[in-house]
Amino acid sequence: MKNKMSGLLMEVGATYDKRRLHGKRYFKNLLERVEGVPESVKELLLLSRGGLDLYEGVQKKLVKTLRENALIRERVERLMSIAGVGEVLALTWVLEIGEVERFSNIRQAVSYCGLCSAQRESAGKEQRGPLSKKRNKHLQTMLIEAANLAPRWNQHLAAVHEKEMLRGNKNQATIAVARKLVEYLLAVDRRGTPFTAEAPRLVA
Repeated sequence: MKNKMSGLLMEVGATYDKRRLHGKRYFKNLLERVEGVPESVKELLLLSRGGLDLYEGVQKKLVKTLRENALIRERVERLMSIAGVGEVLALTWVLEIGEVERFSNIRQAVSYCGLCSAQRESAGKEQRGPLSKKRNKHLQTMLIEAANLAPRWNQHLAAVHEKEMLRGNKNQATIAVARKLVEYLLAVDRRGTPFTAEAPRLVA
């Protein structure tokens, strides 16, 4: 919905503040003062805004309902002990993974999350292929989004990101952080105790 709203404004050449566009007050004022925008486009913008508000309302109700489930709440709180892991990612992990015992090692979990890629060797050089299409797409998206932000709050993830960035590939750096997040999430979920940086790693 947000992308659609931005796209509609760009199509008609309207000037707007990208950072403030999705604020309710700014959006209302924008529609009142913007010039040269056809009424049909304004109607589409209002429709998209209504859909966005509806989605956000449903999401808040869903999160609230899930918080009230004791077992889910306990798991989510443990997962949130990992610096950089917020409530939405933790909830997504719990709901999409289900029984964590289904994964015997990190590699299986990383594969399920769609964060592994085939490796090809040519002329003595290893090359990575695209990420696997056999994955939980929703969880993959959430992990990659989280990986873009988590290094700001987690020094260990920041170190992983910095190490990969030295190789000059920003996308691979993000994926490396996402894989490390899976490692942390799996370890905490399987142990049933809050995260500690000194905790032993699971065998890959």
